Amino acid sequence: MLYKKELENLKAYVPGKPIEAVKEEFGLDEIIKLASNENPLGPSPKAIQAIRDEAPKVNIYPDTNATELKKSICEKYGVDKDQIILGNGGEEIIKLLGMTIINPGDEAIMATPSFALYDIAISHMGGVPVKIPLTNDFKHDFKKFVDAINEKTKIIFVCNPNNPTGNIMTKEEVKYLVENTPDDVFILLDEAYFEFAIKNKDYPNGLDILKNRKNTIVLRTLSKVAGIAGVRIGYAFSNPELVKQVSKAKGVFNVNRLAQAAAVAALADEEHINKTVALNYESLELMTNYFDELNLNYAIPNANFIFVDLGVDSHMVFDKLQRKGIIIRPGFLWGHDTFIRISTGTITQTEALIHALKEII
Repeated sequence: MLYKKELENLKAYVPGKPIEAVKEEFGLDEIIKLASNENPLGPSPKAIQAIRDEAPKVNIYPDTNATELKKSICEKYGVDKDQIILGNGGEEIIKLLGMTIINPGDEAIMATPSFALYDIAISHMGGVPVKIPLTNDFKHDFKKFVDAINEKTKIIFVCNPNNPTGNIMTKEEVKYLVENTPDDVFILLDEAYFEFAIKNKDYPNGLDILKNRKNTIVLRTLSKVAGIAGVRIGYAFSNPELVKQVSKAKGVFNVNRLAQAAAVAALADEEHINKTVALNYESLELMTNYFDELNLNYAIPNANFIFVDLGVDSHMVFDKLQRKGIIIRPGFLWGHDTFIRISTGTITQTEALIHALKEII
């Protein structure tokens, strides 16, 4: 066999449709993209300036240890530098964890639908994804997670808030999982939307769990709240031994100079983060008020998107919204044919989305 056998059945991740493609396909000049959970305010201004300052140095390889960035993360979160994993976006960290932890035949437990890269990272290494359907109220079914644990289980993925549904697992719910999972099984808490979700008093901070359970991994990103998705930077926290093992699998210069500089600046830009979170909940309120008027079912959102059942074919909604210059994510991608996932936008963008939906449904 010419290629790795695991690739035969591996499904590639399907990203959101790019603005340029929709413009060309429908002959449009302006597009509102509410598909990829990006920051509608744009990048952190401090990150932009940091990139400008760093640009003349791109002829020089980046610091492989990302010394300044790790220092900033340590100061912000009260962790040690040997607890930090950095990656070219959160997805690289997920792949690195698969490469580090999974042997052929090992099992990984995850919800479905959830972030598709968990499945991809495990399957690529010859592991077995054990997919547990969400409950009727879009929750991870932790009782079934616990029942599925066996001697082959190596890692449990918890997307919190979950993507694509946007709802959280609470402190008490996560506590149940932690207390009923063997210590030698890794629990990955994917907190890509942490800064939005932490506004909910029932949302658990993964770092508090890591303090008492060493085989915990807490994954976060600056792509969403800091608006620097385009330079790719993700970070995770765990125990020093896992960090040491992951470092053997990563590329020597896996986090580029511009990403490191932008991340240091973005972490310090509390003003931009606070504005982003405030706008997010204003946008969500506009959407939930509209959906409530129509008595539509949706997952209670604590991220920067909402998963809503429009009661009509999502293929149709996706196509008609594109023709109006609005990109969303159709639910058929996750087996929910009448749902759509909508990222939050500016107030103007959100109002345009609601106006378009009124014309369609």
